[in-house]
Amino acid sequence: MSTAHHPVTVTGWTGWARFAGVILIINGVFSGLQGLVALTGPDTYYLATPGTLFLFDAKGWGWWNIAIGAGLILTAVALFAGATWARITAVILAGLSAVVQLMLIPSQPWWSVIVIAVDVLIIYAIIAHGEELKAENAPPAS
Repeated sequence: MSTAHHPVTVTGWTGWARFAGVILIINGVFSGLQGLVALTGPDTYYLATPGTLFLFDAKGWGWWNIAIGAGLILTAVALFAGATWARITAVILAGLSAVVQLMLIPSQPWWSVIVIAVDVLIIYAIIAHGEELKAENAPPAS
């Protein structure tokens, strides 16, 4: 039993897949910086809303953001190399980002809609054209 291998042609959409990687790197750097600020700032963060008071442990939040930031940067680097696991991870992270932005629509409607649109574009580029990154990085067949 043999399987046919269909050659993957590289199209302009690989630019969008690279865009997804760049956005992941930027998001990772921002998350890491946010984590560092949380670690060096006060120990507790208070958020008062009508009828509710939320208390957050800033140190735990800081370490979480640093870990997420490092994961995002590593995923982006692997995405540039065409790794399959990086494409899967990037789609999951973009999907989670879109879901989180849905919850933030009441407080930041325009920003949330913009981020959701970028997340959807990232997911489409990676799912539909992520294989092209792998083909682009592969050595030429002789």
